Amino acid sequence: MAPDLAISGMMKRAVGMAKQASLHSRAYVSFLAGNGDYVKGVVGLAKGLRKVKSAYPLVVAVLPDVPEEHRKLLASQGCIVREIEPVYPPQNHTHFAMAYYVINYSKLRIWEFVEYSKMIYMDGDIQVLENVDHLFDLPNGYLYAVMDCFCEKTWSHTPQYKIGYCQQCPEKVRWPAEMGPPPSLYFNAGMFVFEPSLSTYDDLMNAVKTTPPTPFAEQDFLNMFFKDIYKPIPPIYNLVLAMLWHHPENIEIEKVKVVHYCAAGSKPWRYTGKEPNMDRKDIKEFVKKWWDIYNDKSLDYKSSSVAGAAEAEAEGELLEPVDMQPLLAALSEAGVVHYITAPSAA
Repeated sequence: MAPDLAISGMMKRAVGMAKQASLHSRAYVSFLAGNGDYVKGVVGLAKGLRKVKSAYPLVVAVLPDVPEEHRKLLASQGCIVREIEPVYPPQNHTHFAMAYYVINYSKLRIWEFVEYSKMIYMDGDIQVLENVDHLFDLPNGYLYAVMDCFCEKTWSHTPQYKIGYCQQCPEKVRWPAEMGPPPSLYFNAGMFVFEPSLSTYDDLMNAVKTTPPTPFAEQDFLNMFFKDIYKPIPPIYNLVLAMLWHHPENIEIEKVKVVHYCAAGSKPWRYTGKEPNMDRKDIKEFVKKWWDIYNDKSLDYKSSSVAGAAEAEAEGELLEPVDMQPLLAALSEAGVVHYITAPSAA
C-alpha cells in the first residue's frame, strides 16, 4: 500500500475511534425493575430517542428480578443492559406515596456508571418528542432537572400542599414568614442531567444509611442531597402532565420536548381515559404520540444505528457521520455555547 494511502487510512480510522469515544462518553440511562409492563415504556423511550436522531445510546439499569426475555427485548431495541444490585433505605414506618417507590433507591447505582462522563436519566414512563442532546453540553458540576409541582393530592402530606403554595406560581400563595424560609427548589427526579462519579456514589450510599425515608423516597433524597448544586431547566424538558391542568400558563405545549406520563391513568400502555383528567384532548394527543412511536416498525433497532456503531468499528468499518445538528444549533458562530435558560426561582 502506498504511504499516502496508508496514512489516510490510519487517519480515517483514528477519526472513527475518536468519534466512537465521543459518542460513548455520554449516554441516556433508564431504570427497570421486576417483570411488569414497564418494559414497554423503556422500549418506547429507546424508539423515541431513535426517532429524534439522538447521537447517544440508551443504557438500562436492570435489577436481578428483570426476566431474561425482557433483557433480550431491550437488547433487540439497541439498549445497553446493565444489571445492578438493589439499594434499600433504612427501615422505618414511612408510608410511601406509592408502594413501589421503595425500590427506586436502586437508581442511585447509576452514579457508578463512570465509563460515561455525563448522562441524562429518564424514567421508563417518559417519551422524547424532540432531540435534547444539547443538554449534555450544559456546564459540569451541577445537577439539572425540571421543578416539580406541589398541587396534586399525592403531596397532601406536605406543608406546601396544605397552604396552597407551589413553586410553579409562588406569587399566588406566598410562603408565610412565620413558617421560616421557603423550601428549597424541588425537582422531579424522573429526568435529570448528571455526572457519574464513584466519590459521589460513595457519598450517596453513606447518606442513604443515615437519612430516614420520606414519602417520595429517592426523589426526596436526591433533592436533599443535591440541593446546593441543583439548577432548574424549563418544564419542556420534563412535562409532568399535572402541569397541564394546574399551571397551563407555564407550559408552551407546542415546544414540549419530553413528556412524563406520571399522572394517574396516563401510562400509554395502560391508558383507558377513565381516570380524572385523562379525557382531556391534550392528554389523548400525548398518548397517541407515544403509541405512534411505539408501533412504528421503522424505528426498531438496526445495526447501522448509533447504538450499533461499536460493532461496525470493531469490524473495521468507518463510522457513519452522526447527525450533530441539534448540538451545533446550541453553539454560536463564535463557538460559544448558548446554555439552556433556567426559569426564575422567584
